[in-house]
Amino acid sequence: MLVEDIMSRDPLYVEDSTFLTKARQMIRDHHVRGLPVVNGSKHVAGIITPQDALRITSTKSNVTVAGFAVRVPLITGDMEALDAARLMLREKCTLLPVVQSEEIPVLRGVVSLLDIFRHIDLQKMPNRRIREIMSTDVVVAKPDDSITKVWEKMAEEDFTGLPVVGTAGKPLGMITRFDILKRGWARIGKESDTRPANSLQLKVEKLMSTPLYSISPDDSLRSAIEIMLKHDVGRISVTEEGKLVGIVDRYDLIKSYLGE
Repeated sequence: MLVEDIMSRDPLYVEDSTFLTKARQMIRDHHVRGLPVVNGSKHVAGIITPQDALRITSTKSNVTVAGFAVRVPLITGDMEALDAARLMLREKCTLLPVVQSEEIPVLRGVVSLLDIFRHIDLQKMPNRRIREIMSTDVVVAKPDDSITKVWEKMAEEDFTGLPVVGTAGKPLGMITRFDILKRGWARIGKESDTRPANSLQLKVEKLMSTPLYSISPDDSLRSAIEIMLKHDVGRISVTEEGKLVGIVDRYDLIKSYLGE
């Protein structure tokens, strides 16, 4: 399976002169995992990620994406998809631009870890249990935490989502970056003049996603993939006797699939 077999063609992109506020709005409105950045010659100069765009609290209209574009490897459509996955894991990025060639780095498409995840051959998934790969040191949110507090935790630690846990460790839901963004809370950083007035009062329980999909530590990796694909979620909680004991995400499952 090659990159060109699974990549997204004609992706959204921004020019390096695009205002950061516009790029941030595009990321929010289209729920994308990154935007390729092209220069005046239409050559790919990097990507702007949700983490980069949304970590910036400035609302000045003259700030462009040029200073925030992150350099990532450029790949071509004839690369093996699993090699692209290994590259993304090594570079700790979720999206890579696909270009015409090394000599002519004109944008042809993008490939993401989600594209890889959707094409995992379940028959080749290692026969392992969830407890073997799950993360047990789980950072959680509480239902009465303010959105501001959770947002800042996500920005500082580069989390895309946190399980919401109630009393006695009972999991209640999941709060993700896009749960917050889709409600229009794109700037609730540390600048008091750009923070929505009631962001300190708005609680996690009002925006969290429910129901919380969960799995047992003794379930198979294949079961986790099937649940995540069915419900289009990027992470799944691991519960035992009604309590949260771990979490598994796409990264964990793809790493296991690749034998890493």
